[in-house]
Amino acid sequence: MNRIDRLTAILIHLQTKRVVKAEEIAERFGMSLRTVYRDVKALMEAGVPIGSEAGKGYFIVDGFHLPPVMFTQDEANSMILAGKLVEQIADKSVRQAFSSALYKIKSVLSDDDKDGVENLDSNIQVYFRGRTNQNTDHAFPDHFMTEIQRAVARKQVLKLDYVNQAGEVSQRLVEPAGIFFYSLAWHLIGWCRLRNGYRDFRSDRIKNLTNTGEVFAERNTVSLKEYFKAIYAANENLAPAVVIFDKKALNGRSLSSTTTQTDLGDRIRAEFVMDNIDFIARWLLMYGKGVQIESPDSLRERVAELAEELYGHYAQKVNS
Repeated sequence: MNRIDRLTAILIHLQTKRVVKAEEIAERFGMSLRTVYRDVKALMEAGVPIGSEAGKGYFIVDGFHLPPVMFTQDEANSMILAGKLVEQIADKSVRQAFSSALYKIKSVLSDDDKDGVENLDSNIQVYFRGRTNQNTDHAFPDHFMTEIQRAVARKQVLKLDYVNQAGEVSQRLVEPAGIFFYSLAWHLIGWCRLRNGYRDFRSDRIKNLTNTGEVFAERNTVSLKEYFKAIYAANENLAPAVVIFDKKALNGRSLSSTTTQTDLGDRIRAEFVMDNIDFIARWLLMYGKGVQIESPDSLRERVAELAEELYGHYAQKVNS
């Protein structure tokens, strides 16, 4: 990336948050803090109203905005791929919002890029077995995720009618901490006022949901990481797993259900929630030597067992 492109990218980044730390810019663009300071100074000298707060970071003065930015072909292509995933793992409200956003993106592309995007769109398909369950279960609405996201962002209390696994319906007032995808479903994690503690609500078991508009106190929130650390001990079916994937082995596949991902250059370190060790072990087996299991030992042992079973199965046929 040349300096002009980098300066533009930094300016766009500064507009994505109220305050952006210099360290965040340095990490994203792979440069030193000294270079960040020099680039920000260059933007200021060019007339961009950038302010700074000691110990916090940089910010754009209210009222300043860049003109509409054109998308590159690669950026537009990535949105098409993301859209295919959204169609499979998001509910109706999110699918509609993403579709609207995608039309806006397509509208600013050049004619050649529009043709390329249309060709790509018709040649990408994603199969996700969890989607069929949502389409056939008419007892639960399929349009709450957008409202849940809004409540998480604004820290507003949600009122919902929730159906547990026994089919019992209860009304809850929930202070949302975040949303998480695992076990083929989206989960709302939040402080339940009825149970006086943090609870996990599957979005596909919510029959009715209303945003009360009430803003809840900051003191009642925890991060998703903190929540899952607490429930691992309480739920023997859930366990954390850490796996390192070679990017070549992934071959462009998305790791969409992980809790965190760390880019290690030619590898990705992924952490995720594991509720079925056999399913995860069989999934990892498809990557062969392209994965390294850091933890837990039980997952590593199960993959080894499956590999031995396969070897025995095919070796027997060869010998016979």
